[in-house]
Amino acid sequence: MRDESFAFLSALVAAPSPSGYEQPAQRLFRGYIEPFAKVETDVMGSVYGRIEGVGETTPRVMLVGHSDEIGLQVKYIDDKGFIWFGAIGGVDPHLTPGLRVNVHGRGGSVPGVIGRKPIHLLEPKDRDAVVKLDAQYIDIGVADRKEAEQLVRVGDPVTFAAELQRLQGDRVTARGFDDKAGSFVVAEVLRKVAELGAPLGVDLYGVSSVQEEIGLRGGVTSSYNVNPDIGICVEVDFATDQPDVERKHNGDVAVGKGPIIPRGANVNPVLFDLLVQAAEEDGIPVQFTGIPRATGTDANVMQISRGGVATALVKIPLRYMHSPVEVLSLSDLDNAVKLIVALLARIKNKEMFVPV
Repeated sequence: MRDESFAFLSALVAAPSPSGYEQPAQRLFRGYIEPFAKVETDVMGSVYGRIEGVGETTPRVMLVGHSDEIGLQVKYIDDKGFIWFGAIGGVDPHLTPGLRVNVHGRGGSVPGVIGRKPIHLLEPKDRDAVVKLDAQYIDIGVADRKEAEQLVRVGDPVTFAAELQRLQGDRVTARGFDDKAGSFVVAEVLRKVAELGAPLGVDLYGVSSVQEEIGLRGGVTSSYNVNPDIGICVEVDFATDQPDVERKHNGDVAVGKGPIIPRGANVNPVLFDLLVQAAEEDGIPVQFTGIPRATGTDANVMQISRGGVATALVKIPLRYMHSPVEVLSLSDLDNAVKLIVALLARIKNKEMFVPV
């Protein structure tokens, strides 16, 4: 991965963006794509980058990844200044006790920790129990509510204090790869298409959507706004090369072996075949999974927007999803970009995706 792209990825995952509070990440996305795309932002906060194609009946292609991450929200501050919170998206209460967090107040980020009673003071029966999220609290080191309220307010978002870090080889870990990895790929595809030198035969809309983690909300509105003929959602998927994940139910996919192309009811069969053809002809490593139902991604709502959209998914293998230590491979991101650019070059018209 080139240095400028890695710097963008690092900044993107560092930017706080729980669902409904995505603008720090969206500002970075906008700034990155402005040199090579026409940029707009809708009232929900989704960002659109457009590169026009050529031709009288140019098909409209929408590429989408969501910028929002899971997180927490301040719900109550008690008399001693401890902060009680609720979950934004699917937060695992097993993981949160003892974590460092950042509360994003109007004056900037306030560091804190999610407290946990020392094991010495726990009854034996409670040592293996999961503490419910509504019984957990954040300590920002203040003396009372008055001091806390000078720094934070009810409704402020909270993120885990975990930014991007290199592991071995091209493996990296961070919070928020679900799905800032998707927004990153969208931005890189726009950059690569702009660098081709000649326009493609498609009108390309690269979208960084919002509020996916709480119900695919930005996917609904952005699909309606773009009204695409073809839609490609870039998401993450469960890597099954960690010891505690069952391959029989989740497929055999590994970090570092290429992006995943799912099959199933949410995926247009002609578009799937074209993705496979692009991968084979351009020597791009890919993996496959089966999803025999609607997916829990923006591809689901995109497919059934208006009169229907020829939709596909390109997914990045990810370990430890919805944790502060998600792990992926940079080469999988690069290959996802190559795959989508190769696909776009093979799209001739919208009629070619009508199943027969």
